[in-house]
Amino acid sequence: MPSLHPMYRGVSANFVRGGTTTIENSEHGGIEERNFERTPTFHLLSRGERKGRWNLADGEGLEYPRLKEFALAGATDHVVSIFEFPKEVALRGFSLALTSDASGGFSDEQLTTVAELIPALGLACYRMAASKTAADILAVYTGARTSARILAGEAQRGKGGSINAAVLLADLRNFTALTEVYQSSEIAGVLDAHFELIGRHVEENSGEILKFMGDSVLAIFPIGSGEGDDPEKACRAALASARNMLKANEVLNRERTGKGGPDIGVDVVLHLGEVFYGNIGARGRLDFTVIGRAVNEASRIEKLCGELGQPLLMSESFAAACGVACERLGSFELRGVSRKADVFKLADPIVASARKSVAKASDLA
Repeated sequence: MPSLHPMYRGVSANFVRGGTTTIENSEHGGIEERNFERTPTFHLLSRGERKGRWNLADGEGLEYPRLKEFALAGATDHVVSIFEFPKEVALRGFSLALTSDASGGFSDEQLTTVAELIPALGLACYRMAASKTAADILAVYTGARTSARILAGEAQRGKGGSINAAVLLADLRNFTALTEVYQSSEIAGVLDAHFELIGRHVEENSGEILKFMGDSVLAIFPIGSGEGDDPEKACRAALASARNMLKANEVLNRERTGKGGPDIGVDVVLHLGEVFYGNIGARGRLDFTVIGRAVNEASRIEKLCGELGQPLLMSESFAAACGVACERLGSFELRGVSRKADVFKLADPIVASARKSVAKASDLA
């Protein structure tokens, strides 16, 4: 069946007599796309046909690698039926491929039975495809944890609650200046490359990206709801994400500058506190996100990264809970915040080279 997932072009379920059913996701582009173009299903779709049959015992269909493989294993007959879904959805339909190893292949009675089952099977597949697509697309746009809550019924304005979480805010440095030099399509490609590495390291450490805001990323690492929950685990996960994304960003910049492209740094702020996690917005247009003082303060601290020459800054609450040696940089006024905030950096030199990038970027600002 086809898919609307941005990573996968389709999904298939494969069953061999005496074995188990396996589910395979085929990615867009590359070798998987080329392999699909060498299948009987693609042959039928390209010709606008809905049924096909290949007598493997007589050597038919051996130009298709999969059918040749079946024939060598003793298969004698192969049939494909395509069922089209309603036109109002982007999902085109599904294909059912059956292979026989019986002498003489499929009987007329067996093929009649298959033809009679196709409409009912098509409706069942359509329902599954629509449900899976809705869940997949929602997770793509809101994140796996958030989409699960929405599908569980949290879909009304104001629905949500307060949680304690480590907050990660990552911002691309001096990115606005690049929009004056590069085309919008090039800018989109640069953003995608940086967001990919940021997202990868957030998800690898059980965090969740809630929002892409221009050239910034907001992610959370929830602490949990138990009385004995220790924030150190969430803080260490957030810190691991920050460290790894800064290292990965250096590699990305080396590759890009080696080809004459721009060097783009990332500023990361880590904070710990209580936030409202839920739906806000207009009645008919909602955003499931986090708001609260911790988010506002993280945003304000991010502005200090360039001033202090540090790509990674932490709030006092985060530094106290993360279980890693930190160094106080001072107490600073934050716009819109009534009291000064103590700001910290890591005591180890792990982001020393990234600090050089900060200085280099500030020279260009």
